[in-house]
Amino acid sequence: MTARDRLSTTGAWYFTETMTATDAVSFAQRIESLGYSTLWLPETLGRDPMAHIAWLSSQTSTLTFATGIANIFHRHPGFMKQSADTLAEQTNDRFVLGMGVSHKPMVADLRGLDYSKPLSTMRDYIAAMDASLYMAPPPATPPARVIAALGPKMLELAAETTDGAHPYWSTPEHTAMAAEILGPDKLLCVEQKVCLTTDKDAAYAASDAALSIYDSLPNYRNNWKRLGFSDEEIDARAPRFVDAVVAWGDENALQKRVDEHYAAGATHVCVQPLNPDLAAGASPHWEAFEALAPGNSTDS
Repeated sequence: MTARDRLSTTGAWYFTETMTATDAVSFAQRIESLGYSTLWLPETLGRDPMAHIAWLSSQTSTLTFATGIANIFHRHPGFMKQSADTLAEQTNDRFVLGMGVSHKPMVADLRGLDYSKPLSTMRDYIAAMDASLYMAPPPATPPARVIAALGPKMLELAAETTDGAHPYWSTPEHTAMAAEILGPDKLLCVEQKVCLTTDKDAAYAASDAALSIYDSLPNYRNNWKRLGFSDEEIDARAPRFVDAVVAWGDENALQKRVDEHYAAGATHVCVQPLNPDLAAGASPHWEAFEALAPGNSTDS
């Protein structure tokens, strides 16, 4: 089965950092039981995503795992290739490598690393990965590689050097632009935040809490501005902006947004539910996961 086949139905994108290792397994198993094709996991300041995926994949049977994303500044390209090929072989090809340049605050400010030329750094990194030796039994199929690409230049690099792109915090309009740049033969794995509630105040509060983590990061802000939103709209959480980046409402409204991404050219959409009950903290909003479960929907 190819990566495109494995990614042919909707996936889930979620932080498991607040969960114990045992609870993370239960979470992954429930995501698998709902029919989601893929579980996307980030790299922040918690668990190493490669080690975490090795553990979770050993406790599941059909679920594909993807990094969303593995930070290239944290790993030598040869080590990234070793990790990816090892996971692909050990999981029977249930692994997708999402790579990215992360953000200046995470790389330069926190780690003290050079973030001056992220595009050329990514280009050189992929070339170094391709040139790296891997002398263990290889996976049956090389793991698919996608780049966390938002702007046109990074999307062009994704089309030129990898299997596709993994945009985050984007819109169907961005998906259409990305699909045109990537072309029909590349993977376009789009993350979409959803909030299952018809209470506008609750939806906006959950959206604000999520946006407050990201709105100061230049890569996202610049992409939102390319999409036509002003700094004032972003900072004020203008309805036009919030409604564009977070799908909220009833089940039909959420599914409509997912379908819009597919219609715009996405090959895979991974949904990240925001819990409308802020008092619930980081608890997964299972009602949203269940509402959008591939077995219950009409997604491509």
